[in-house]
Amino acid sequence: MSIDPQGKVALVTGANRGIGKSIVEGLIGAGAVKVYAAVRNPASAQPLVDAHGDKVVPIELDLGKPETITAAAATASDVHIVVNNAGVLKTADPLDPGVFEAYAYENEINVHGLLRMAHAFAPVLKQNGGGAFAQLNSVASMRNFADFASYSASKAAAYSFTQGLADKLKEQGTHVVSVHPGPIATDMATDAGLGEIAEPADVVADGLIAALKAREMHVFPDSMARNFWEPYQHFAKGVVEVQMSEG
Repeated sequence: MSIDPQGKVALVTGANRGIGKSIVEGLIGAGAVKVYAAVRNPASAQPLVDAHGDKVVPIELDLGKPETITAAAATASDVHIVVNNAGVLKTADPLDPGVFEAYAYENEINVHGLLRMAHAFAPVLKQNGGGAFAQLNSVASMRNFADFASYSASKAAAYSFTQGLADKLKEQGTHVVSVHPGPIATDMATDAGLGEIAEPADVVADGLIAALKAREMHVFPDSMARNFWEPYQHFAKGVVEVQMSEG
C-alpha cells in the first residue's frame, strides 16, 4: 500500500538545514498537514515556521541525548512518517591517530541515534497504523572512502541496522526506507571538500517521497548514488529486500 504524505503527520530530524530542511519542504509540498522539525535548538527552525506557518512544529531532539528522543516521541504521538536525517561526519582515515575518537562519536550519533529513534518511535507508528520510518544512510554505507573511513564505517553499520529494522517493523505494518545519497549541497559536503560535485538537496526529498508513494525500500537519488545502485540493485532486490527473519 502506498504511503502518500497527503494528509499525514511527519517528523524529520536535523530539519533546520540541508537535506532535512528540503525533506520538510518536500513533505509539505506533497500534502503533509504537519511536520515536526526535530532539531537540537528549536529556535533554529524558525525560518521554516515563517515560511509554512503552523504546518511546521519545532521540537527539541538531539540524537546524542536519549531523553530528548523519548520526550519527542511523547509529544509527536500523532506521526505517521519518521525521517531520521540527522548525522555527523568526521574526516579520519584508518591510520589517523584520531580515528578512534572520530568513530566513537560518529557511532554514537549515526548508529546509536538511529536505534534510539527506532525504539522510541516504532510504538508510535504502530499505534497510528504503521506508516513509515526512513533512515538517511549514504553511498558511504556501501563503500569505505579512506579519507572518511570512520564515517563510512558508521554508515555501513547504520545501513545494516536499517535492514534489520525493515525486517522487524514489517510485522507491525511500518515500511522502512533506506536513503543513500552521494555528495549533496550541504554544510557537511562543503566541510568534507565535496562542494564542487554536490547536487541540490531537493533531489533527496523528491527521491524519498517517490519511494514512500511506491513503497520502495532503497533510494539512490543523485548521479553518484545511481552509479552505485546500478550494479547493486540486483543484490538488493534479491537478498536485502527479501524477508529473511523466518529463515
